[in-house]
Amino acid sequence: MSKPLEGVRVLDLTRVLAGPYCTMMLSDLGAEILKVEVPGTGDDSRAFGPFRNGTSLYFITINRGKESIAINLKTEAGKKLLKDLAAKCDVVVENFRPGTMEKLGLGWDVLQKLNPRLIYAAVSGFGHTGPDSKRPAYDILVQAMGGVMSITGWPDAPPTRVGMSLGDITAAIFGANGIMAALYQREKSGKGQKVDVAMLDCQLAILENALVRFQVDGEPPAPLGTRHPTITPFQAFRASDDWFVLAVGNDALWKTFCDTVNRPDLLADQRFTTNNSRTKYLNDLIPVLDVLFARKPARQWLDLLEAAGVPAAPVNSIDKVMEDRQLKARNMFLTVDDDVAGTVTIPGNPIKMDNLPETPDRPHAPAIGEHTEKILTGLLGLSVDAIQKLRDEGAI
Repeated sequence: MSKPLEGVRVLDLTRVLAGPYCTMMLSDLGAEILKVEVPGTGDDSRAFGPFRNGTSLYFITINRGKESIAINLKTEAGKKLLKDLAAKCDVVVENFRPGTMEKLGLGWDVLQKLNPRLIYAAVSGFGHTGPDSKRPAYDILVQAMGGVMSITGWPDAPPTRVGMSLGDITAAIFGANGIMAALYQREKSGKGQKVDVAMLDCQLAILENALVRFQVDGEPPAPLGTRHPTITPFQAFRASDDWFVLAVGNDALWKTFCDTVNRPDLLADQRFTTNNSRTKYLNDLIPVLDVLFARKPARQWLDLLEAAGVPAAPVNSIDKVMEDRQLKARNMFLTVDDDVAGTVTIPGNPIKMDNLPETPDRPHAPAIGEHTEKILTGLLGLSVDAIQKLRDEGAI
């Protein structure tokens, strides 16, 4: 059974997170990933923790299953190698600051002439156009600039970064989506194209209601803790022993909820009859629910609510996430075996497809330049002597 992207070859010039996560997604869908790294030091994330036996588990998680070729792009011979490889690949992905590839003479304008069918994907902080295009970017910068930090956290508390690299990951997902769309269009047109994805743009794109709320209310949305801005009750509550979340998404569920917790008085209260009204009077409703839920352990409430069909869930710490039966059933915990770090558990692929066989593991993450000779001989047909000459020149 062939995977959806089997036969697609990707030249991956990315490092750290946004770009490597994008190419990891393509790899999980069957693409062949040729990861270009700096000789000697490799991807910057090889130096990022956590470490086990001196090996970065951060790097392993995102770069498993890729092949590494070490090329010094500061040499003319290295640049030529990159061009030769791009001519034989379907996709080039890079996440340099805009202008870097052009300074190297390896930009879209050059590579497309060598390979008119090439998809050139650039994932950057601010995109390849606009007045801020060449600004450096990190995840926290785009979370801050894109508005996400302003609506995350608790009222009257300092701005809060989302607890994972949302800026990088969203750009990776949009980048992979753009690449696949370009590959599909190439099947019709026969031509490649440039895909330009900015981390900042992606932060704006995921603000599903903040923009329109501002236009209606005339006030910038503020952080609300765990609650939803327009649905009530839809937030975390503290039981007698632990936290859990409740999501009463409509008025029918509200009735079921009130019946389940034996509170007909709440159902009869005109302040709480409709969702709009419950949201309007949430400062009256939430304290009542706080008192109610504090009477029993979270597990008792969850069992009661789930049996009645009222959406609720525990607030799991990561150790509990790793034991979740649903995630295990969905093959969302895979292993990677590394010669130095040993066996590492990593997240699986959330895209489930009929033509995408599920496996319990992934191939190891490469050492720096581990596949250099294999790629140069197999893909470019270089001889042993030619490869040695490149080494002598410092190109690989």
